[in-house]
This record gives sequence, structure tokens and C-alpha cells, in this order.
Amino acid sequence: MRLEPMRWWHIDEVHALEQQLFPVDTWSKEQFWSELAQPTRSYVVALEENEVLGYFGLFALAPEADVQTIAVSPKAQGKGLGSLLLNELISQALDRGCEQLMLEVRSDNDSALALYARFGFVELTVRRNYYAPSVDAIVMRQRPLRKLVKQ
Repeated sequence: MRLEPMRWWHIDEVHALEQQLFPVDTWSKEQFWSELAQPTRSYVVALEENEVLGYFGLFALAPEADVQTIAVSPKAQGKGLGSLLLNELISQALDRGCEQLMLEVRSDNDSALALYARFGFVELTVRRNYYAPSVDAIVMRQRPLRKLVKQ
């Protein structure tokens, strides 16, 4: 598994994974193009034999950072890739001088909630019915920023 910056040639594969994982909230290819053009953004893909198995997007404008997106292919879930991606995202936020990291996560995404809890994220608030009726957004924060030492 290797991590590398997301480039335009990854967008089709990332978008296909996005549609599979987030069928209701899928980002368009144009959104990914736009994000890659922003100097405050960092997007990374996880590749295995040139296949995209995961990705993340970071917005960082010190001292604040925000997880734009993070995703792991179903065939790579449960193997530590989410932790690897989140550690790299936090490293990049730290390198950009950020002191805290915000995110929002679907209330029905138990695996993501468990991952964020392991990393020390705490719940700040809930946005009721944000994603769908009865599917809230849980807003979380990690402050101070720190990587997970043991994965």
C-alpha cells in the first residue's frame, strides 16, 4: 500500500469509489477537480498495484483544519487503511501549522465513529437530519492534534 497525492488521473477511480460508498451524497467529478485546484486543500490516494483503495481530503488554514472527506474501499475495510489515512491527514495538518481538526460524520457510520474515537476525537454537536431523515451529522474535533501511535 502506498500513499500519494491525488492527481487528475485518479479522479475517475475516486469518483467511482465515492459513488459506491456515498450513493446519496456523492461528490461530482467537478467537485474533485475544484478541490485539487485549491491551495488550502490536500488530497491523497491509497494505492495498491495502482488501484485506488482509499482517499482523503484535507482543508488546512492554520490554526484550523477540516476533514473534507475520507473513504476506504469495502475490500480494504477492517485492515487498518482508515487509520493510515487519518494519520497521514493529521501529519499534513500538523505540517501546515494547524492546532485542531474538525469533521462531521454520519450518525449511522459506526466504523467511522469508532475510528475517530480511537484517535481521540470528541463530539461537539449534532446536526439533526443533516444527511437524511433520522441520519444526523455528528460534528467532532481533535484538539490538540495528535497521530495515533499504535494502529
